[in-house]
Amino acid sequence: MKIAIYFAAIGVLVPVLASNQSAHAEGNLENGKKVYRVCAACHSLEKGVHRTGPSLAKIWGQKAGSIDGFRRYSKALKNSNIVWTEKSLDQWLAHPKSFLPGNRMVFRGINNAAQRADLIAFLKGISEGEAKTAGAMQKGRPGQGPLNLKGLRPNNQVTGITHCADTFNVVTASGKTHQFWEMNLRLKIDSSTYGPPRGVPALIPGGMRGDRANLVFSSPGEISGFIKQKC
Repeated sequence: MKIAIYFAAIGVLVPVLASNQSAHAEGNLENGKKVYRVCAACHSLEKGVHRTGPSLAKIWGQKAGSIDGFRRYSKALKNSNIVWTEKSLDQWLAHPKSFLPGNRMVFRGINNAAQRADLIAFLKGISEGEAKTAGAMQKGRPGQGPLNLKGLRPNNQVTGITHCADTFNVVTASGKTHQFWEMNLRLKIDSSTYGPPRGVPALIPGGMRGDRANLVFSSPGEISGFIKQKC
């Protein structure tokens, strides 16, 4: 029986499969698209759009730790002089900690060589324009792109925020006031092209019971100016 465990990582997000196989020479691009879906929560396939990990849009043939705009690489990766090819990616995906000690990857590796080969074929195809992203999960949603916080409905557009004791009062463009215990309202920043317009933070549900939410600003400077202390 195979047991699959998924891990989020700074470099590549992949499933760990309990199976030992030797490396396959060629991978299946379409199968690789399916393997990639477990990477999508941390990696986009759109150039310049970074998440927990860097965009994988143009990884093929690139020096490790050099993707433009990503600022969270480990020193080990940046100083490694590794170039991402079929061989280096296969070794990296098989066991990243032993391949490059000191990197920030948190998954143990893919023992299934066919899975590695398929994922590598897909990433190469994306870089070279031979593979399509359609069908590959983006930000956890099948067939869709990153969550766009521009042009949301009035009930998700924030016009005012006050804080009193342990409570946030969030007023939206619909005229409603939503109250949250201060520990249940997460303040976040999305400065990407998908982030909210400046001056219009987005209120996004963050829990099954409606008692938690994410309050997303376009920049850190907006937070202190937007939230008023008032009882």
